[in-house]
Amino acid sequence: MLRRIDLSGEVADYSARALRGLLPRAAFDVNAALRQIQPLLDDIADRGGPAVVDAVERFDGVRLEQLRVPESAIKAAVDGLDDDLRRAYLVAIDRVREVHRAQRLPEVVTEVAPGGIVTERYVPVGRVGLYAPGGLAVLASSVIMNAVPAQIAGVDSLALASPAQKTNGGLPAPGILAVAGLLGIDEVYAVGGPTAIGMFAHGAGECEPVDMITGPGNIYVTAAKRAVKGLVGIDAEAGTTEIAVIADADADPAHVAVDLISQAEHDPAAASVLITMSVALADAVDAELDARVPATRHSERIATALAGEQSGTILVADLDEAILVADAYAAEHLEIQCADARAAADRVRNAGAIFVGPYSPVSLGDYCAGSNHVLPTGGCARHSAGLSVHTFLRGVHIVDYSREALEAVAADVVTFANSEDLPGHGEAVTARFA
Repeated sequence: MLRRIDLSGEVADYSARALRGLLPRAAFDVNAALRQIQPLLDDIADRGGPAVVDAVERFDGVRLEQLRVPESAIKAAVDGLDDDLRRAYLVAIDRVREVHRAQRLPEVVTEVAPGGIVTERYVPVGRVGLYAPGGLAVLASSVIMNAVPAQIAGVDSLALASPAQKTNGGLPAPGILAVAGLLGIDEVYAVGGPTAIGMFAHGAGECEPVDMITGPGNIYVTAAKRAVKGLVGIDAEAGTTEIAVIADADADPAHVAVDLISQAEHDPAAASVLITMSVALADAVDAELDARVPATRHSERIATALAGEQSGTILVADLDEAILVADAYAAEHLEIQCADARAAADRVRNAGAIFVGPYSPVSLGDYCAGSNHVLPTGGCARHSAGLSVHTFLRGVHIVDYSREALEAVAADVVTFANSEDLPGHGEAVTARFA
């Protein structure tokens, strides 16, 4: 089922760049997608609301009379929840809130010299547009993962967008609306894909422009976020989901197989990668996949993902090589199912989130672990982190010097300024003591 790449005993021979080139990875040409959707973004910037309405009709087959979802529809979605689903949503919300509350940053005051104080104050973004996908998988869970950290950060204005569903009378999916209602979000738009990103960035119809856009999506959403970055802030350029599993000979092949399947279920382009030092385990995992995939609900989608160039089994000599490969791959989700899994996790540098041991599957993190599931993909975990309270905060330095503190460093400022041929900078200091 999974193609194999045997790097056993050779991993250390490769440079980091060369090693990354050997590993499975989906083709993800954001620039090509950007060329396709740039006219749409330009149209939204030029015509506003009418351009958004036209795009929703073109892509989702729904002609909207208004972009914003009535509050009555949000309330009806909450009221229509069955007890089990309501409980699942509330458990996830409570746990995500608990984890993210601990991320709040205190004001930091530093006295660098007598009378010279620099304070770092963390200020939330004013208005944020949150995006929740509604394609192959309608992710109500993404509403929780986006909204909760923004609310804890203190963002004053939150707007949510998710695609109009023809089967739901042109409204977003009921689960999206219900979670929005449970979180107290009443500004929701039935707009999806790059159209939603353009609406948030430029403002359109009833939607005022935002300062930041967050949330996962397909390659066209990613391309749109790249296009508007700078006009607004973005969280990251997220690609299709991916999982890597480090597993030794003692790992349960059934556990490994079902976890690889769980992420392949998202999309035919999803990546599932096994890193193991055991050929026997690799064989057992393939046997489990052969037995399980045909019996799953989304078997065709999963089989395509597992057979794709983005998925595979990497054979390594030992745990040291496994960690080198994992760091080179920099997975969105990294599971470690081996002896001393917690100690191994502490050695990993590059991963969006790490799941330790046989009872911490990625699907737990997708919903109810308390961690955030909006994570860097495509190797971006080498330099970027997942969504958190910090995403929505800006550090602002407040500089407060007394006359004496400025005078003590005045000569150094003048010397530095003159060395850069900026004498006016020095004069801005010395004039205060003339």
